[in-house]
Amino acid sequence: MVRALLILVLFSVFARLFWRFIDGVVRGASMPPPGGRRNSAPSPVKMQPCPVCGTYVVPGRAISAVSSGVAVHFCSEKCRGEYAPR
Repeated sequence: MVRALLILVLFSVFARLFWRFIDGVVRGASMPPPGGRRNSAPSPVKMQPCPVCGTYVVPGRAISAVSSGVAVHFCSEKCRGEYAPR
């Protein structure tokens, strides 16, 4: 009798865990992602070549200088030092 009662309690605990898991999966699949954008990739950033060595750099993280009123982006301090405007 006690064995049957323990098996029943164990079965109900596993059933409850299973249904909570399934409910979480269904809710997660149906909710929109944070930020309200669904299945969208981050916007691309146009990379710029270093005028000295040609390595492509992200303008927001590159070492920059202004030459003839135009921003020039370098991959390193060495390239910025070697740069001679044309």
